[in-house]
Amino acid sequence: MGLDIRLPIGLMFSLIGLLMTGYGLVTPAALYERSLGINVNLWWGIVLVLFGAWMLISSLRPGKKK
Repeated sequence: MGLDIRLPIGLMFSLIGLLMTGYGLVTPAALYERSLGINVNLWWGIVLVLFGAWMLISSLRPGKKK
């Protein structure tokens, strides 16, 4: 079995990050008054997309051959 665990983890984080980023883009700014005006959904969505992309890229790179 050659399943690399980084592939499903990268897909999961990328999908959740894209959903959070989209939600952060379409919600009104008044929703973020409690969080000092910071659009936390947008920023955490971007962080999750970047982490998911990093996991996907590292899973697709050729591994060490024995």
